Amino acid sequence: MADETGTDINPAPQANGEDTAPAIGLISQYVKDLSFENPNAPAAYQWQSAPQIDVQFNIGADNVGENLYEVSLKIDISSKSDEGTMFVVDLKYAGLFGVRNVPDDQLQPFFLAEAPRILFPFARRVVADVVRDGGFPPLLLEPIDFHGLFMQQAQAQSDVGEMAPVGQA
Repeated sequence: MADETGTDINPAPQANGEDTAPAIGLISQYVKDLSFENPNAPAAYQWQSAPQIDVQFNIGADNVGENLYEVSLKIDISSKSDEGTMFVVDLKYAGLFGVRNVPDDQLQPFFLAEAPRILFPFARRVVADVVRDGGFPPLLLEPIDFHGLFMQQAQAQSDVGEMAPVGQA
């Protein structure tokens, strides 16, 4: 016979349809801003040197309404060779998330780690398509460990906090 811990993983629904369980859901996702520049076409298609690809990304989250948050993934890419710039891509891909009964201290980890993980494959496809449509081989971005990056940032912030003086001596 198994030990009973008294933990009910399926609580009964609340009266009058009141639901107090935490929930986050993706309502919509979309391209918020997209720019592709091919400044040296058609000469760039004849260049022989290998391009250097620089990829930068940034994550933002904004409260856009009651229990609604927009999480955006900003991706900036430049491809340069010895002869000049081949292409530049600026993409802001966003998702609208509905949030209910989630403690405030749990929102930041979701918005900076989990939400970008959900959005990234779709943003990656947009980048590959726009680069291909610009006349270059599709650029397939490597997967990003957003959770690992969030944990590194949190650790770095806690290390700085430990070094900071507290109170007066």
